[in-house]
Amino acid sequence: MAQETARVITLVVVDDHPVVRDGLRGMFDSAPGFEVLGEASNGVEGVELALRLDPDVVLMDLRMPGGGGVAAITELTGRGARSKVLVLTTYDTDSDTLPAIEAGATGYLLKDAPRDELFTAVRAAADGRTVLSPAVASRLISRVRTPAAPGGESLSVREREVLELVAKGTSNREIAAELFISEATVKTHLTHVFAKLGAKDRAAAVAIGYERGILG
Repeated sequence: MAQETARVITLVVVDDHPVVRDGLRGMFDSAPGFEVLGEASNGVEGVELALRLDPDVVLMDLRMPGGGGVAAITELTGRGARSKVLVLTTYDTDSDTLPAIEAGATGYLLKDAPRDELFTAVRAAADGRTVLSPAVASRLISRVRTPAAPGGESLSVREREVLELVAKGTSNREIAAELFISEATVKTHLTHVFAKLGAKDRAAAVAIGYERGILG
């Protein structure tokens, strides 16, 4: 009887890939306690659908042609929508994670999350509780703990890892091997580190890193 009288959580799925939408609908329709009210292929449609259907939770992808997720979250938050937004995406970079959460997302999960973890996250989001995938949580903690550069930009988790290895005298080739990335990617990270710290070379970046408490 408890199962029959349990609250049914309503959802709207926003994703530009039909296969993903079909998969999510099938997953939730086959599980007790959930009802998918509608689907949208971009953020603009998602906002319209969420405002019209008033679901408990909106499952929102981020990068979509015709209207991205962050803009949609901002719009829903600004219009006082009751629905909670749970981001479900393949991207966990700082440039995706932080804007989505700052815009008002209740949670952030990656698409490789297990089925049960997704169900639990949706229930939590419906109750207004924050849900973050472990990878995203780690990024946010590191971002908060990393002092910002003069321009307001702080180093990403990967950039800080590269800088820490540079401080140990590690070469680009060794850094690439250590982090399982290409030397070209290492150079790209270093370019970003130099720009954010206002450093001209590796030595200056390390010195500034220690000075600002990023290293040590």
